[in-house]
Amino acid sequence: MTAADAITARPWLDASLPVDERVQLLLDEMTVEEKAGLFFHTMIAIGDLDETNPVFATPSAREFVHVKNMTHFNLLGAAPTGREIAAWQNALQRLAASTRLGIPVTLSTDPRHSFSENPGASILAGPFSQWPETLGLAATRDPDLVQRFADIARQEYTAVGLRVALHPQVDLATEPRWARQTATFGEDAELAGILGAAYIRGFQGESFGPGSVSTMTKHFPGGGPQKDGEDPHFPYGREQVYPGGRFELHLKPFEDALAAGTRQMMPYYGMPVGTEFEEVGFGFNRSVITGLLRERFGFDGLVCTDWGLINDAEIFGQPFPARAWGVEDLTPRERMRKVIDAGVDQFGGEDCPELLLELVADGSVTEERLDVSARRILREKFELGLFEDPFVDEDAADEVVGRAEFRAAGEAAQRASVTVLTNRGALPFAAGLRLYVEGIEAEVAAAYGEVVASPAEADLAIIRLQAPFEQRATTFENFFHAGSLEFAEEVVAHVGEIATAVPTVVDVLADRPPILQPIVDAAAAVTVNWGASGAALLDVLSGVAPARGALPFDLPRSMSAVEQSRPDVPFDTADPLFRFGHGLTL
Repeated sequence: MTAADAITARPWLDASLPVDERVQLLLDEMTVEEKAGLFFHTMIAIGDLDETNPVFATPSAREFVHVKNMTHFNLLGAAPTGREIAAWQNALQRLAASTRLGIPVTLSTDPRHSFSENPGASILAGPFSQWPETLGLAATRDPDLVQRFADIARQEYTAVGLRVALHPQVDLATEPRWARQTATFGEDAELAGILGAAYIRGFQGESFGPGSVSTMTKHFPGGGPQKDGEDPHFPYGREQVYPGGRFELHLKPFEDALAAGTRQMMPYYGMPVGTEFEEVGFGFNRSVITGLLRERFGFDGLVCTDWGLINDAEIFGQPFPARAWGVEDLTPRERMRKVIDAGVDQFGGEDCPELLLELVADGSVTEERLDVSARRILREKFELGLFEDPFVDEDAADEVVGRAEFRAAGEAAQRASVTVLTNRGALPFAAGLRLYVEGIEAEVAAAYGEVVASPAEADLAIIRLQAPFEQRATTFENFFHAGSLEFAEEVVAHVGEIATAVPTVVDVLADRPPILQPIVDAAAAVTVNWGASGAALLDVLSGVAPARGALPFDLPRSMSAVEQSRPDVPFDTADPLFRFGHGLTL
């Protein structure tokens, strides 16, 4: 079939027509089943298109595309090479092209450029350039660096066919115990807004189009104020509370994101308690989605729920209830209707168009209502250029993904984010010292000094720690670091023992703000990072690279101060050990 013949058969392929006209032409051809499939945006993994997903127990790609008419997928897991992702993407697009209307697939992803791995939130960098977590980008205080990161990530994403970023996360980290703050820009609303806007500009480009990655900003209207710091992925974390009356403050970064042109928005799982809004999860909440987002802020972009609001699921073989907070008593069909009525366009992490079709069949949802969301969804596909060319160049993918200059930029950002909290003359350390290290590979440390086997033999010890968290009952829960921020007694004792023998530098991966008082008391110097290689850290500690990082949040002095603080109020822990913005130079 020639290009002209294709346009005659499918007039919406005529790129000379306005997008709205193309959307209408396609919509007029679609059955209700094909429209319903647009509403579902679920997980998929690289592999045989006829295989099911073992982690989330979801159907095969073929069933998704040919039976369920679905065209939006969230790509899970890393792959060894860019080429492998690109080749799989192209196979998936060929599968989509073989359907009646040939609607191309839109692939999305959680962040995949840093050091964390959580199947519900983030993916290890793998072949992509590696950068600090978003908190680390915030520690640089550099909007130009953030926009450069996002532009590089955009190039790497588009090279393999990833066209929607399920980020940035502009929630405010006002509850120190909250598990999700590593992917935020920290505690300050103004900084989060400035850096979030730079992030969006980098991913979407100067004008939105075929070279863009669409940003799905989250988690509207702000996911930070969690009761007791627990996460609403789980029933015990379902409540968001505002004892300080600061609901409006948490909207500020979203206003900046909207001004920057973010195309999509994801509401959070949590349910607001004690506010003017209905006490149901934000994805079900008409007063928030339609009242706040659509009407007050005038947002006509795509709204997709967070993952798994409708149906119970199994993750790693363990049962997890739907995150239907406040509407647990409703059936899946009733929950779906409430989400639609709230003003949402897509169901994240769900693959049950048959439920939506039942709602249309019994008159609970009109086809006209389907068309409202379908227009938004199709408009995004057209503007991303997917109907012109959904395929990517497999040969070029490996040239772009992990390109040397991109890796170098990521490593520079890692160094720039390292934050020096205390220094009693131990830093910068001189080249050639005898070094005892923990948490750094000996062959990496050997480039900076003579690595020795014990503190007694050393001139300097360098120890890397993970911020504390409590073990929970299931595998999935333990990807979300929650609970106490105090180091275990044995960790403090171990640091003290080494520090008694030799001057000791302690570096802490601060995915949450740890209680550092006992570490500070013992160590000759203390630093924090948000994703930095051993070499990046040692470059800063040895003075090869300048210390530039500044805290993106307060570091509390004690757990009692954390427990007494108000979850919605920034900088509310009494007498913090270190303030937001603290960071020494060397």
